[in-house]
This record gives sequence, structure tokens and C-alpha cells, in this order.
Amino acid sequence: MSTNYLETTKNVYREAAENPQVGLCCTTTPMWQLPGLEIPLRMQQMNYGCGSTVHSRDLVNNPKILYVGVGGGMELLQFAYHSRQKNGVIGVDVVDEMLQASRDNFTTAEELNPWFKSEFVDLRKGDALQLPIEDNSIDVAAQNCLFNIFKHDDLKQALKEMYRVLKPHGRLVMSDPICEQDINEDLREDEQLRALCLSGSLPLWDYIRMITDIGFGTVEIRAKRPYRILDPTHYNTKELLVIESIEICAIKDDMPADGPCVFTGKTAIYFGDQESFDDDKGHVLLYNQPMAVCDKTAHNLAELGRDDIYISGSTYAYDGGGCC
Repeated sequence: MSTNYLETTKNVYREAAENPQVGLCCTTTPMWQLPGLEIPLRMQQMNYGCGSTVHSRDLVNNPKILYVGVGGGMELLQFAYHSRQKNGVIGVDVVDEMLQASRDNFTTAEELNPWFKSEFVDLRKGDALQLPIEDNSIDVAAQNCLFNIFKHDDLKQALKEMYRVLKPHGRLVMSDPICEQDINEDLREDEQLRALCLSGSLPLWDYIRMITDIGFGTVEIRAKRPYRILDPTHYNTKELLVIESIEICAIKDDMPADGPCVFTGKTAIYFGDQESFDDDKGHVLLYNQPMAVCDKTAHNLAELGRDDIYISGSTYAYDGGGCC
């Protein structure tokens, strides 16, 4: 399998590091307005992500954080906001120019944020396919619109590397584009479009299957939204292709005997004649109280054929508190 596309990707982001390009790739990561956090303008201009991987509920008890593909350093700064300890956040990138741009941006961030010190972030030269990180040493690992660039075998290897470095029950938080339609081979092989996180987009369940095949026992779909359009006028496609952005958290839990727990935002509500319903599988539904359920539990409840349990469709907006 040719890996020439990886060199094209490096060249695209070398240029983006030296000359920030508003509109390159994604640039839709939220600019969280947190108390006392000022994000340098150049960081904002180098905001090459399609969602957010920074969630406060993941960042408790002084976690060790890894971020792969540093960009201009904005999400590293956001992670450091929650960590505030020397080398509490590790940033890894294969492009020297991007690492240097982040260092420069952190110098500016120190001037704007009295609480921030550049030593909070440990920047390392390294490849997502062979991370310079010890086994089982990271609590929260993250990547934003990087893995979408990789072809199948490289994506599998990148996911394996994240799984390797995470501690048991550690979290891999990701944001990537997806596409439920067939993307033709010409677009798939377009190195520039792949570098821009577009033509590598997989269907959601193909992506989830790759994650669970690696061994992640729990997967949360936290957000799913429209993102880009590839149209026949501007791209080599006969149909309108709709690209969506998803935010996923994969947890290094043990794999359940009956398969992974995947949360897509489904809810179950029991409205029968008792105070509660127990499915004898560890799930108790209180009367008329909503419970977030994974797709597996939703399927099992539906199979019971009861007329006093409501099960919603997938909202693709899961926010915790689930059945497993």
C-alpha cells in the first residue's frame, strides 16, 4: 500500500504552520470561553479541527493527557487549562514546523494568561503510527481530524497505538468527519483531499467497528453534525456527498462477553404499573424516568416485546449517565 499520501499531508501542514490558513481543513473546533482563558489570535487562525476533544468531565483527578497532531496548540492550551501541572499534557506531531509554531504560540499564551506556563505542555516529535509514549501511561488521549487522513491499515495502526498507551479505563476522545455515501476511488486516492480530512471519511459504523475491533469495550457518540459538501461542480463526483462531523469517546474497558457497549443517544422509559422494571441483566428502569441506554441494551429491551417500555431512536448526542 502506497504511503505517498502521508508525505503530501506533511507538506500541507508544513505550509499551514508557517502561513496560518483560515478555512484549511476544518477550523470548526469551538473556542470555549472559559474563565481566565485567552486564546492567542494565531492559535485561532491555526484551529485545524472539526469538533472538540476537550470535555471537563474527562479531565478530573489530574489526568495525564496526550494530544496527537498539535496544530497551532489551541486544544493543548485548553487541556492545560484543566491540568495546570508541568508536563501534564503531551503533544505529539510529526511536522517540525507545526511543533515550532505551537511553541511560539505558547509564548504568546503565557503573556495573555497569567496561570499558563509553557512547561505545562511537553511537545514531542513523533508519529501517530509509532507514538513515543510508554504503554499504559495515559489517562486521556485525543486527536482532532487527524485519523481521518489515514488509509485503512494506517488507521488501524494509529488506533492500536492509542489503545497501547492508555491506562485501563483510559479515554480516547476523537473528532473526525464521516460519510454514509460511497466515495469513489478517485476521490479516495486524491492525496490533497485526504490531507484536508475529506475523502478519507468512513461510514459511522465502519469507524466504530474499527475502534471496537481494537479492543475498546465502550464507545460514546457525543455529537454528530453536518460538516462539508462535496458537489459535482467542484469535485470529481456524480452525486452530492454529505460529510458529517462526529465526536467520539472510546473507553479502554474490558470487552463484554456479548460485545461492546456503543452509546448513540438512545433512551429507554418504563411506564408500566410497577415502581420499576428490572431486566435481570443489571438494568433497572424507574417508573417514567428516562435512562440512557447503549444500542445493545436498547435492542435487548425491544426484543422483550413489552408495550410499557418506550425506546427512542439514536440522537447521536450522548452525554453520560448510561446503563453500562
